[in-house]
Amino acid sequence: MADTAPDPAPDGVPDLQIVGGGRMGEALLTGLLAADPGRTVRVVEAIPARAAELRIAHPSIEVTDAVGAASGTVLAVKPHQIVDVCAAVARTGGGRVLSIAAGVTIATIEAALPSGTPVVRAMPNTPALIGQGAAAIAAGTHAADDDVAWAESILSAVGSVSVVPEHLLDAVTGLSGSGPAYVFVVLDALIEGGVAAGLPRETAESLAGQTLLGAAGLYLAGDKSPGELRAQVTSPGGTTAAGLRVLEQRAVRSALIDAVIAARDRSIELG
Repeated sequence: MADTAPDPAPDGVPDLQIVGGGRMGEALLTGLLAADPGRTVRVVEAIPARAAELRIAHPSIEVTDAVGAASGTVLAVKPHQIVDVCAAVARTGGGRVLSIAAGVTIATIEAALPSGTPVVRAMPNTPALIGQGAAAIAAGTHAADDDVAWAESILSAVGSVSVVPEHLLDAVTGLSGSGPAYVFVVLDALIEGGVAAGLPRETAESLAGQTLLGAAGLYLAGDKSPGELRAQVTSPGGTTAAGLRVLEQRAVRSALIDAVIAARDRSIELG
């Protein structure tokens, strides 16, 4: 580890560089530019074909294959690439760091950067691709309140952000990181149920998707618990009560709880 933190980036360097131009890196780029079109951003992408796609899609930004100086750096690369990328950030003066690499601890990132570098670790999820992400962030040893606010400002461009201690990021992975997959299972089952009940598939797909979207929106827009909202839909002896009885008999609720815990435990093992 180097002895000192890098000096502030000199004038003329970008506000931010995103190392890794994959789906999540581009999602962050798109959200940030939509929120602040004047923001100067560099994307570092080593795959030539992908770099060419990014230049076409975002002609106003710099796309390069080399890490450079910046006021701040987002690490959006594969976990096994983190140490090498951090070494390049240390050499060039990449400023404070936000990592969205799954499973790579703050300690690992800090050890690969100059001592004193502010590091924030994040766990986003794939709905960030459409600006509807749910991310959690954890502050590193040297990250001050303004560094956390900086990380929040980046991730809030593509969704909501919660601040947690690092040891809870595995639980975040089990819930919101893996959660979209659980929802897709529910969505697929609802569609198949609609088809089995006699609906045309296209109609079932439309109704199921909008039902999930509307139910989530209803919960987020109000102040009622899921249990209270469920009760509002459920008349004694009615159709919803009949359906809920089957879900309870099949332990669907318990299965979803167990899925979150299992994903959390696997995250801990991989870390």
